[in-house]
Amino acid sequence: MSMSLDQAAEVYREAMRATVKRYSLWYLIEGILLVVAGVLAIIYPVFSSVAVILLLGWLLIFSGILQCIGLFYARHVPNFWLQLISVFLAVLIGFLFLRDPAQGLVTVTLLLIVFFMIEGISKVVFSLTIRPFPHWGWVLVSGIIGILLSLFLLISLPVTALWLIGLLLGIQLISVGGALAQLAWKVRHS
Repeated sequence: MSMSLDQAAEVYREAMRATVKRYSLWYLIEGILLVVAGVLAIIYPVFSSVAVILLLGWLLIFSGILQCIGLFYARHVPNFWLQLISVFLAVLIGFLFLRDPAQGLVTVTLLLIVFFMIEGISKVVFSLTIRPFPHWGWVLVSGIIGILLSLFLLISLPVTALWLIGLLLGIQLISVGGALAQLAWKVRHS
C-alpha cells in the first residue's frame, strides 16, 4: 500500500515541526547569533565586505583545485580543455581576490550593479506588459527603484564597493536570523 503525495508531504511537514520543536532552543540561539552578526556586518561594512571577498577568494581556489584533481582522473571527458580553462580561471580569480581585496570588492560591486539594473529593467518591461492587471504599478515602481539604485551605486563607485557587500550581508543575516529566532520562539511557546 503506497502513500499518496499529499500524505507523504504531511508526514514530512510533521517530522519538520517535531524537529524544530525539539531543537527550538538551538534554533533560537542560532537566530540571535545571526542577527548579531548581521548588525555587526552593517556597523562594520568595510570589514565584512573584505571578509566576504577573502572567503570568496579561498572558495574559488579550493574549488578550482578540487575540480582540477577530478579532471585529471577524467581526462577523456568531453570538453576537457574548456573545463580545465574554467578551473584555471577559478584559481586565478581566487588568487586575485586574495592579493587585492579592494579590486575584488569593485568587481563584485559592479556585478551587483549590473544585476540591479537588469532586474530593474526587466521589472519595468514586465509591469508594462501586465498593465491591465490590478496593482501593476507596484511592479513598475520596484523596477524603477532597482534602476535608480543601480545608477546611484554606479555613480558612487569606488566608495560603494567598500560598504555594499557588507551592508547586503548584514541585511541578509538579520532577516534569516530574525525569521529563525521568531519561529523558534513561537514553537517554544506553543
